[in-house]
Amino acid sequence: MSTEDSKKPRGRRNEVVGSVVSDKMDKTISVKIFRQVKHKKYGKFIRLSSVFKAHDENNTAKVGDTVRIFETRPMSKTKRWKLAEILNK
Repeated sequence: MSTEDSKKPRGRRNEVVGSVVSDKMDKTISVKIFRQVKHKKYGKFIRLSSVFKAHDENNTAKVGDTVRIFETRPMSKTKRWKLAEILNK
């Protein structure tokens, strides 16, 4: 494998915006994300939520803040996201 292959530019990372629901862990926040999905049979839009754990290096985000997180390498068993920025305090 040549060095040219290993230096490929990284593609666009997945970014999501959500609300912090927990900041009790050290350098970790739990972020709740909402998304709308159309029901297959009835056509009604359903609001689904997911909770992701994200790395917060300086413990700056607090409960209730709106934040943007992006996907990254696994940092622990359940943590695969990093805090990009705090949008609203």
